[in-house]
Amino acid sequence: MVKSLTAIAIATALLFGLALFEWFYVAEQFSDFGEEVQTLYDKTDNGTANAEDARAVQTSWEERKSRLHVWIPHNDVNKIDDYMAEAVRLIGEKEYPLALAKLEILLHLSKCIPGTYRPEAENIF
Repeated sequence: MVKSLTAIAIATALLFGLALFEWFYVAEQFSDFGEEVQTLYDKTDNGTANAEDARAVQTSWEERKSRLHVWIPHNDVNKIDDYMAEAVRLIGEKEYPLALAKLEILLHLSKCIPGTYRPEAENIF
């Protein structure tokens, strides 16, 4: 009986530790990505962004995405992929007002998605 209780306690501690790791890791990755998108947004708003700037942010997202697939659903990743690809094209074509709309969506997603993985009442029940 003592072995069973010990095993249950260890399994619970491991699950709790993994949940905390996921929470902080996902939040950190999206915080960094949000900062990059904000910089691109500011440059786009000023009319100084170019396709290379947008591709640099997209490349950064591609690297993050390969690590985040473990922690977040594929649908969330696809949303960001789609909006990022559209923003890159629009910035390359210098259609800044349309690109700003896509970047605003990306900024919103970078703030909202990590919240869905926090151990809060609305995410549990």
